[in-house]
Amino acid sequence: MAAEATAETIPSFSRRAFVATAAGLGVAIAPGIPARAAIVRTDVSKLPPYGNGTLPAGIRSRQIENVNGMTVHILEAGYETRSRQAVLLLHGFPELAYSWRKVMPSLAAAGYHVIAPDQRGYGRTIGWDDSYDADPDPFRILNMTRDAIGLVYALGYRSVAMVAGHDAGAPVASWSALIRPDIFRSLTIMSSPFEGAPSLPFNAAPFGTANGAPLPRPAVTDDELDAELAKLHPPRKYYQNYQRTRGANDDMLHAPQGLHAFFRAYYFCKSADYKANRPHPLKARTAEEMAQIPAYYVMEKDKGMAATVAPFMPSADYIANCKWMTETEVGVYATEWGRTGFTGALQGYRVRRGSDPRSIAEMLTFSGRTIDVPSQYIAGNSDWNVYQTPGAVDKMRTSACTRMVGFHLVDGAGHWVQQEQPEVVSALLVKFLRDHAKP
Repeated sequence: MAAEATAETIPSFSRRAFVATAAGLGVAIAPGIPARAAIVRTDVSKLPPYGNGTLPAGIRSRQIENVNGMTVHILEAGYETRSRQAVLLLHGFPELAYSWRKVMPSLAAAGYHVIAPDQRGYGRTIGWDDSYDADPDPFRILNMTRDAIGLVYALGYRSVAMVAGHDAGAPVASWSALIRPDIFRSLTIMSSPFEGAPSLPFNAAPFGTANGAPLPRPAVTDDELDAELAKLHPPRKYYQNYQRTRGANDDMLHAPQGLHAFFRAYYFCKSADYKANRPHPLKARTAEEMAQIPAYYVMEKDKGMAATVAPFMPSADYIANCKWMTETEVGVYATEWGRTGFTGALQGYRVRRGSDPRSIAEMLTFSGRTIDVPSQYIAGNSDWNVYQTPGAVDKMRTSACTRMVGFHLVDGAGHWVQQEQPEVVSALLVKFLRDHAKP
């Protein structure tokens, strides 16, 4: 892994290093011995300045120690005035705190202390295990919620006016608001709809429900969906199952086209600039319905993500004129991810999404609980993530969030809504805060 070459692992070390050292000493390693932890201990002070000179004025980068066992890297704006209410912004995959750079100044100008961390497994946050065989528990949703709480407390706040989460940050933000509404007083969900806590059977008789009907069939798992997708012509597979595989990190990190070109194509194909993105609701989570989704979500079975996005590489003219994601900005992502690798971030696909039994058991604790703080949803009108889980939007709007006051699909934006249309998103966030996030 890239982080093994650049990050100090004290006192633990990776299985790769352990095996290599043991082999040099003539020590035999029995098969099946679990890998020791590779805890990231990068000396951030020796890294180049964050953002390569692209951060807007008024945004600073710093490390916050003792946050749920980690040292968390944050970007912040509006920090000059101590009495301000705080706003917490949680990024998605494959992004960083950097993905909020374009909306942070507007929120700060509206009077808020704006905080955007690199989440566990990402960027310049250190203290997490970057091995594929890491203990998954720290990456589960309850501990990620503790990460958010720990950061808020470390910065001297008892609550925040709003938590916002985009993509992989959306479930963390949503669960934070569901579990601790006293801390996270309002919620903005971006791109990934929140379906709510999983349900335990209610009012069920021993051999069925109280009315004699059989219990509802469990939702289709990702493995069951993959088995059906494999029967299509050509065979397909679900991207989240791919992201869970051992080889996903190396496939992207060592993309044949180069990491910079990988990111350029990846960001382009999920944006509104790729005109074939025309998302719409799907009838059910079946292979036939899911096959309508572009290949970056429902991949060809024999391809990894690097090969999947390679044909989407835009023209040199497009790249030269792309204002929402310049080559220098792509370089920021490529540099940071090239240093850390993807393994830590991909843990989220293994334990926070899908049907991991231990994660579901953890979340079932909150069966029947809803998000009762004011909430809104923002996504790009060209973002397939809105509909990739059939029925999720309806559940979010009708049951999971009891006080959803806004549902916004932004024209001219795809998946990267706060980067593609920062002015629109900033205006929506500020209005929501003023109208609904009361002290």
